[in-house]
Amino acid sequence: MPQNSKIVIRNLIKSMRLRTLPLSLAGVVCGGLLAINKPGGSDLVFTLVMLTACLLQVLSNLSNEMGDHLSGVDGEDREGPNYSMSEGGLTVKQMWRAINGTVVACCISGLTMVLVSGSPWWVLILGAAAIWAATHYTLGKSPYGYKGLGDIFVFIFFGLVSVLGSYSVVAHTLDWKLYVIMPAIGIGLLSVAVLNVNNIRDMASDEGIRRTIPLRIGERRAKWYQTFLVVIGASCFYVTPLGVLLWGLPIPLFIFHLVGVWKRHGKDLDPMLPLLVFSTFLQALFYGGWLQ
Repeated sequence: MPQNSKIVIRNLIKSMRLRTLPLSLAGVVCGGLLAINKPGGSDLVFTLVMLTACLLQVLSNLSNEMGDHLSGVDGEDREGPNYSMSEGGLTVKQMWRAINGTVVACCISGLTMVLVSGSPWWVLILGAAAIWAATHYTLGKSPYGYKGLGDIFVFIFFGLVSVLGSYSVVAHTLDWKLYVIMPAIGIGLLSVAVLNVNNIRDMASDEGIRRTIPLRIGERRAKWYQTFLVVIGASCFYVTPLGVLLWGLPIPLFIFHLVGVWKRHGKDLDPMLPLLVFSTFLQALFYGGWLQ
């Protein structure tokens, strides 16, 4: 393989931001584990659900980098880590190819999941909506992420759709009981918290380009908003007293995250993102694994 091709592949992998995958998996792992032992539950379907979720997250990351690059957000004054396009490692043409290829991979994985599981037609609509949401956060003529609407979309797709959708596909039914609905709300709120702390970190570079929630309400209020999201999001997992001790294992991590958010500013907030992602995934894994 030519050296240039190796460099391109390495830069593409960097742009995929694989450290974000646990957050995209949190909801589907929780919903899938809750459903796997139901009548008709399938390990193969569960695997396809997780694969599709990972591909959607990669698509979102690639699209976000492209959008930020074209808009000028991903410049020299960026507070967060720099990515391949800002460093000249990938061209616009190469990134478009990667985005289009990932869209195709999402469609193939999603269609296979629907066919194998025998899911109803509306799952295809959810899949199409998820692809649209993944590619229009910062891309397109009117990206919703630049209007401060990212929190709503993240709550819907990373929380409600992720948990309830995966449960429905794996179990072939949707159980509207609290033990399924509450973690969907909880993971949704914690996922919004990941976006919010990212936006707090990037306030300086986002100014004048997009209107995130922290820019609208200010850093101090954004940190109170972060506290609300994490506290209420984590509390949603305590729907029965039976597994309180087990589900509470990640709680010290959430506390450490909030302490760090209140003490840090700008680039110093960057370590708080993977910490919250990891904590959310652990909470989802413990909850789904304990109740299955």
